[in-house]
Amino acid sequence: MPVSRISAEQLIGLARPVSSGLAAAGAPAVGARLLNVLAHRVPDRRLKADLLVEAAELELAHGLTPRRLKAAYAAELACADALLKQGNKAAATASAAKALLLAFHRVPHLDGMTSPLAEDPQGFTAALQRSRVMRATAKPRGRTEPAAPPPGDRPLRLLIVNRANANFLPLITDRYERHPGVEVRTLDLAADPELAPLAKGLGRMMARAVGGQAAYGQAAERALRPHLDWADTVFVDWCSAGAAFLTLVDPGTTRVIVRLHSFETFSYWPHVMDFSRVDDLIFVGAHVRDLTTAAVPRLLAEDAPRLSVIHNAMDLSSYRRPKHPDARFTLGLVGIGQVAKDPRWAVEVLRLLRRHDERYRLSLVGAALNAEGSPAMKRYHDRLERDLAKLEPSGAIRRVGQTDDVPGALEEIGTILSTSVRESFHCGLVEGAASGAVPVVRDWPFFADRDNGARTLYPRDWIVATPEEAARRILDVTATEEIWLKTGQAAAEHAISTWDWTVVREDFDRLLFGDQGDVRP
Repeated sequence: MPVSRISAEQLIGLARPVSSGLAAAGAPAVGARLLNVLAHRVPDRRLKADLLVEAAELELAHGLTPRRLKAAYAAELACADALLKQGNKAAATASAAKALLLAFHRVPHLDGMTSPLAEDPQGFTAALQRSRVMRATAKPRGRTEPAAPPPGDRPLRLLIVNRANANFLPLITDRYERHPGVEVRTLDLAADPELAPLAKGLGRMMARAVGGQAAYGQAAERALRPHLDWADTVFVDWCSAGAAFLTLVDPGTTRVIVRLHSFETFSYWPHVMDFSRVDDLIFVGAHVRDLTTAAVPRLLAEDAPRLSVIHNAMDLSSYRRPKHPDARFTLGLVGIGQVAKDPRWAVEVLRLLRRHDERYRLSLVGAALNAEGSPAMKRYHDRLERDLAKLEPSGAIRRVGQTDDVPGALEEIGTILSTSVRESFHCGLVEGAASGAVPVVRDWPFFADRDNGARTLYPRDWIVATPEEAARRILDVTATEEIWLKTGQAAAEHAISTWDWTVVREDFDRLLFGDQGDVRP
C-alpha cells in the first residue's frame, strides 16, 4: 500500500507499538517524539490530544519531563472545553481533571532539579487561564454573608483543620488551647469517619463546582455544616484537598483562613479552589507567595483573599546546647528524603573541603530517599548512593537516619547546610542555626532569579551560589575555633530573635484577633 494512502488512524496503529518498543529498549524520548510528530498530522481534536497525552505519559513513566507537556495538557483541556460547550459537564470536568493530573505530575515539578512551572509560571499555566472549564470550576460562588469579626463577649471559637498532616500545627494548637480567649477544636478530615470519604477526589470536586454531583454536594453540606456553624474561625493547614473540599460549601459568617506551604504551588489544588470563600491565604515565605500568585493570577484580583506571610511555628530555644568537640569540622544536612533537597550538592561541597583538610565530614540526618517513589527518584537515589559509596569507607559520611532527637543530632554538627533546589522555609536549616551551627545556604535555584528567595529570607552572608562558594565560606568560618564559635553564636541569636515561636506567635495573634488590644494569655 502506498504510504500516501495510509490513513492517520493506520499510521497511529503502526506507530503505537513502535513507540512502546522504543521505550522498552531504553529510548522513551524517541518513542514520545514519534507520537508527537503524528499528533501534528491529525486534525481530529480528540485523537490529537490522545497522542500528545500518550507521548507525555510515556516519558513520565520513565522519569522524564515531557518535552511537550504544556501542549499535551492544553490539548486535553481543549477537549474538555468542547464537551462543556456541548453541555456535557460531567465529561468536561473528567477531561479537565485528566489534564490537571498530567500537568502537575510529580516528575516534572517535585522529582527533579527544575520545574517548568518555576521556570515560567505564567506560561506554564496559561492554558488553565484560557480554559472555559477551568474558569467555570474556579468561578467565585461567594458567600451569603460576610465573615463576622471576632466576638467581643465570649472566647473565639477556633477550628483547626488538616487532612492527615498536622506536622506544623502542634505549637499553634497548644497556644490557643491554653489561651483563655479561645476555644479550640481540631478536625482531621482524613480521620473523621463521615468526612474522610468526602474530602478527596479531584474529579467530583470539579464537577460539583460547575453544578454537577448534587448528591455529593449535599453530603458535603451535611457533614461540614455543624463544624462551620460552631466555629468563628476555621484555620486550614495546607492549600490542598481539604481546603478545596471546604470551599465547596458556603461558610456563612465563619472566617476561613488557609495556609499554603510550598508543594501546593506545584499542584492543581489552587487552580480548582473557590477563593471567594477564603478570607485569608497565609504563606510561609514571600518567595512562595510570589510564585503562587504568578501561577494563579486570580489571587491578585480585587475579590481575592488577603495575602499574608507568616513563618512556621518553631520552638528554637530547645536547640541551644553545647557543641561536641569535633563539630567544627562536621557538616550537617537535616532532611534528605526528597530529590529537591539535593544531597549530592552537599557531597560535592564535602569533596572540595576534603581536598584542603580530611577532617571534614558530612552527617546526613533523616529518612533516606525512597527509591521506589518514581523512576526519577530512583535515578537520583542511585547516583547519590554511588557518590556516598566513594566516601563512606573513609568515615567521611555518617548516616544518622530518622531520629526523634534532632537537637541531640545537631550537637555534633558545626555547619548546617541547605542544599535544596527549592524550599518554603527549611525548618531544618533554621533549627541548625539556632543550635549554633554556621548556616551555609544554597541560593535555591527555583527562586534564585526572582525578587524573593533564600537571599531575602536569610542574612546575605549565609547565601552561596555554587559548591565552590560554599566550600570557601566553610573554610573561612572554621579557620579557627574562635571564628567558628563566634559565627555560630551570631547565627543562633539571629534565628531565635527572628523565627522562634515567642516571636512568630505574635503574628498569629494578630491574624486571629486583629487589633483587639492585648490578647496574650
